[in-house]
Amino acid sequence: MSLVPLARSSAVVATASLASCAAVLALLVGAGPAQSAPSSEATRVLAISIDGLNVKALDRLGRAGAPNFHRLLREGASTRNARTERELTLTLPNHTGMLTGRRIAKDRGGHGVTWNDERPRITVQKSAGHRVGSVFGVVHRAGGRTALFSTKTKFSLFNRSWGHAIDRFRVDEHQGALVRSARRDLVRRNRAFTFLHVSLPDQAGHDHGFMSDEYVAAVRRTDVLLGRVLATIEKHRALARNLAVVLTADHGGDGPTHSDPRRFANYRVPFVVWGAGIPAGDLYDLNADYENPGRGRPTYAGAQPVRNADVANLSTDLLGLGAVPGSELDAAQDLDVR
Repeated sequence: MSLVPLARSSAVVATASLASCAAVLALLVGAGPAQSAPSSEATRVLAISIDGLNVKALDRLGRAGAPNFHRLLREGASTRNARTERELTLTLPNHTGMLTGRRIAKDRGGHGVTWNDERPRITVQKSAGHRVGSVFGVVHRAGGRTALFSTKTKFSLFNRSWGHAIDRFRVDEHQGALVRSARRDLVRRNRAFTFLHVSLPDQAGHDHGFMSDEYVAAVRRTDVLLGRVLATIEKHRALARNLAVVLTADHGGDGPTHSDPRRFANYRVPFVVWGAGIPAGDLYDLNADYENPGRGRPTYAGAQPVRNADVANLSTDLLGLGAVPGSELDAAQDLDVR
C-alpha cells in the first residue's frame, strides 16, 4: 500500500502494509456488486467520538437543530445515559479506555493514562507498566486494516503505542477537513475498523462554557459534519450494507469545565450503535444484565452501566473477533445490539 499524501500541513499520516487473512478476505479484496439481501452482520465498524458532548445540548437543539444525532438515537440501539470511565472525565484517559476496554487505574489492571496533554516520549504501555492491547491490535492480527482520524495532536499517544496496527493515522485540527478525509478513506479503503474523533463541542466549551450558546452552536455544526458522514455511508451501497457506526463521547460538561468526575453533567454520555443489521431499541432494554444507573456513578463492581469504554469490545464483537486481551469492560462481549 502506498503512502497517502497529506491534504494539509497540520496533518500526520502513517500507513503500513498488512497481509490478507481468510477470516476477513471479503473485507480486504473489496466489495463486489451489492447483493439483493441486506447484510445481517457488520464487516466494518466506524467508531465516532464527539469530544465533550453533553446530551442536554441535543435536547435543546431538538430534531430540527440536530437531525442527525436524533436520527441515530431514534434508529439505532442507543442510550442517552451511558457513563464515562469512573475515575476521570478527561479526554485522553477516556479515549484510551475506548480503545483498550480498560478502566484507568493501573493498579487495578487499567491503562494508567491519567494525564491530558501532549507527552511525546510516553506510550500507554509505559504508563501502565505492563502490556496493553487495543482494538487496533485485535483487528490487525485478524488481517484487517485500521485507521484513526483525530482533531487533537495529543492523540499521537495512540500511534506511538499501537502504530504497528494503525494503517493510517491522521491529525488535522481543521474539523471539516478531517471529516472529509475520513469520508474519503471510508469509500476508498476497506478498513475493518476506523476511529473518528471530532472536537468542536469541547473547543467551544473551553472557550465559552459548556452549554453556552456558543457551545450549543458547536454541537449544531458537529451535527452537520455527522450528516455528511451518514450521507457518505448511504450513498455507497457497500458501506450502507456492511458498516456499523458506534458513537459516544469522552465526557460531557456544564459551565467552565468537565474535570470533576463526580458531576452528572460530566460523566453522562450518549452511546449509539447504528447501521448494518442493527435494529432500533434502548440499550438497557436490550441488555437485562446491564443496569441503567439513573443519575448514579457506579463503580466497576456489580451490574454495569453502558460505558464509553465498551467501544473496544463491542467493535471487535461486531466484526466477529475476540475481546481485546487484558480488557475488562464488555470483555465477555455480552453488550447486545441485535
